[in-house]
Amino acid sequence: MKALGIDMGTSSIKVSLLDIESGTCVDSSTNPKTEMPIETLRDGWAEQDPEMWWRYIGEGIRDIASRHPMSEVRAIGITYQMHGLVCLDREGRPLRKSIIWCDSRAVAIGDEARDALGRDRCLERLLNSPGNFTASKAAWVKRNEPELFARIDRFMLPGDYAAYRLTGCPSTTESGLSEQILWDFAANGRADFLAEHYGLPTGMIPEALPSIGIQARTNSAAEREFGIPEGTPISYRAGDQPNNAFSLNVLDAGEVAATGGTSGVIYGVTDRPEADPQSRVNTFLHVNHTAGAPRYGILLCINGTGILNSWLRRNIARGLSYEEMNALAAEAPAGCEGLTVLPFGNGAERVLENRFTGVSFAGIDLNRHTTAHLVRAAHEGIAFSFYYGLEIMRGMGLDPSVIRAGKANLFLSPLFRETLATLSGARIELFNTDGSLGAARGAALGAGFYASREEAFASLRRLESVEPDPSRKAVLDEAYARWKAELQTRLNRS
Repeated sequence: MKALGIDMGTSSIKVSLLDIESGTCVDSSTNPKTEMPIETLRDGWAEQDPEMWWRYIGEGIRDIASRHPMSEVRAIGITYQMHGLVCLDREGRPLRKSIIWCDSRAVAIGDEARDALGRDRCLERLLNSPGNFTASKAAWVKRNEPELFARIDRFMLPGDYAAYRLTGCPSTTESGLSEQILWDFAANGRADFLAEHYGLPTGMIPEALPSIGIQARTNSAAEREFGIPEGTPISYRAGDQPNNAFSLNVLDAGEVAATGGTSGVIYGVTDRPEADPQSRVNTFLHVNHTAGAPRYGILLCINGTGILNSWLRRNIARGLSYEEMNALAAEAPAGCEGLTVLPFGNGAERVLENRFTGVSFAGIDLNRHTTAHLVRAAHEGIAFSFYYGLEIMRGMGLDPSVIRAGKANLFLSPLFRETLATLSGARIELFNTDGSLGAARGAALGAGFYASREEAFASLRRLESVEPDPSRKAVLDEAYARWKAELQTRLNRS
C-alpha cells in the first residue's frame, strides 16, 4: 500500500510516494526543474496561476506513475503555500491569478478592518489582526475588481484547489480557515463577523473539515488522468508550515519546528490561544487541534530568506553552487567584522508589523570585506531575523530547548544553523523528512492505515544535532545587537 504526498510550494511542486508499511519514500518528483514564476505587476504584488500548479502536480504524478502503479495508492495528502487566494466560478474554473502569500496589497484593508472592528476584539476572537491574510485579499478583489467578484462562486486556499481538482468537492479545513483569518477562536467556529464586515458572502467559503481525516474522495477524472483509483481518500491537508511541524512530529505544546526555504519560519505549538498584541507572529489552529485537546501553532515568517540567498548566488557569487557558497561563507569570521545584512527585501514583513524596509547592507569596509563576508553576513542576518522573532515568541511563553528541522535548504548551511543554535541556546535537530513526505504520512494516518501517531512516525530518523557553541556566543551577541540597532534605525525611517 502506498500514500501520495503533494507539496505545493512557491518555487516548485514536489510529489512523493510513501510505502505505508515501511514508512519509507519509494519515489519522488519535483517540477518544474527551474523555479516557477511569480508575477509582480506592481510593487508589493505577487501572483501565480492555479492552472500552472495543477499542470506541475500532474507532471509529478505521471512521472512517478511511469515507474510505480498508481493503483497501489490508498490515500492522498496535500500541503501548500499558505494564505493564497484562489477564486473559482460556478464551473470550478479560476477567475484570476492567485494572490499568493507574499503579496502585500491588502495590508491597508486589514488595518482598516482592525480599526473598525477594534484591536482588542480582533485579538480576542481572531488571535491576530486581519492583516494581509486570505480574507483581506478577497476583500481587495471585492473593492478593486467588483465585476470579477460578482462571478465568484467559491474562494479557497491553494491546497483546497488541488483537492477540488482531484475530487470535484469544494472544501477547506479548520486549520485553513484560521490561516485565512476566518476562524473565531472564542466561538470555536467560522468568523462570520469578519466575513460580514468585508462583505464576503459566507456561501463563498467552502465547508471546513479536520486536517487529519477523510475529507473527500477522488473522482473518475483523477483515475482516467493519473490511474489513481476512484474513491481514494484525500485524508490530510495542511498549510506548508503546520505541515512542516507535522512532518517533524511537532504536535505537542512546547515543541518547535523551523524551515528555511522560500520563506524562513519558526513554528511552535502551544495548548493556549495566545496572541501577540502587535501581530508580529501569528497564531493558527494546528493540524491536530480538537476542542477537547486544543493545539495552536504560533508562526514566525520571514519573507526575505530564499530570495536573498538566490540573489546573492546570481549577482555576487556568480557561478557558485549553494554548497560552494556555504563553504565560502565559512572563510569569514563570525560577526563578519562589522558587516550587517537586514534580509527584508521581499515585500512587507509581518514580523515588522507589515512594513517593508528593504534589504540593507551596512558597515561595508571596502578595504577588508570580501564576497565571503557578504555571504556569511547574509546567512547571519537571516539567523538574526529568526532569533528576533523567537524573542517575541518567548514573550508569549514559548521557550524551546530543541528546534527540529528537515536537513534541507538553509539548514544545509553549517554556519546558519550554528549561528541560530548559539544565539537561541537551543539544540537544532535535523531529520530525514520533507513536506511531501509529511503530507503522505499524514494521509496514511488520516485514512486509518496508521493506528497511532507513534506508528506514523516510527520511521522518522534524526540525522544530525547541532549544539550551541559557547566560544562564539559573545561575538554573535555583539553582532546581533548591532543588527538589531540597524533594524530599529530602518524602522524609524519607514
